[in-house]
Amino acid sequence: MHLRNQTLILTGASRGIGQALALELARAGANLVLCARSPEALGQVADACKALGAQVRAIAGDVAQDQTVQFMVKAAKVLGNFAGFIHNASVLHSGPFVTELPQAHFDELVAVNLKASYLLSRYAYPNLLRTGGGIAVFLGSGAAELNFPGSGVYGATKAAEEYLARQLALEHPGVTCFVYRPGHVDTAMQAHHRNAEGGGGPALRTRFRGYLERGELHSPQEVAQALVRLLSDNPSQHHGTIVQYADLRRKP
Repeated sequence: MHLRNQTLILTGASRGIGQALALELARAGANLVLCARSPEALGQVADACKALGAQVRAIAGDVAQDQTVQFMVKAAKVLGNFAGFIHNASVLHSGPFVTELPQAHFDELVAVNLKASYLLSRYAYPNLLRTGGGIAVFLGSGAAELNFPGSGVYGATKAAEEYLARQLALEHPGVTCFVYRPGHVDTAMQAHHRNAEGGGGPALRTRFRGYLERGELHSPQEVAQALVRLLSDNPSQHHGTIVQYADLRRKP
């Protein structure tokens, strides 16, 4: 897939993996519609991408809101050569057992990790199918299939997101759709795990501090570069699959 002069939507673009992806995609020549909830941080990323030569539209808003997603798709169409989306935005709220988690946190997990995936697909897919295809990438997590104290609802919503991606791949083979699991990355979410409170806090703190102490964390830039290389090569070979960063890293 040639990324140059293609337009991609990227959610969660203001920090961490999203920020790194925005910069790597801009370096590869893509134009971008970036979304995050922090206007100031998002604006800084957008400016950095523009400095690399990309055309950029920055949309500060909640990706789980219908109006925000419609606006993103319209902006991508205006930029031209709309080629798809990467749904990187996520929330965590780790630490509490399922029975301890406040309902507001439950609702936010469902909204950002699942509802936003549905909305992006609902509004992007018809446009992509009309123009001959594109890509839909969902940032997944090993938590989708690993039960661990204090991450139950996060894992459940990521499992649902990954299921949705496989369903989209089945229903619309004309759009290359896959899940990308970055593994353990040195981000604010990892830091949250290392300081988790609640019933599952002690187990999470032990596990995730261990990754840091053993030097097992990847950088956002590493996992972003690997995904952009994949997209620049032949992403259709991964249609309907779960792509692990660790597997890409092992390839020569």
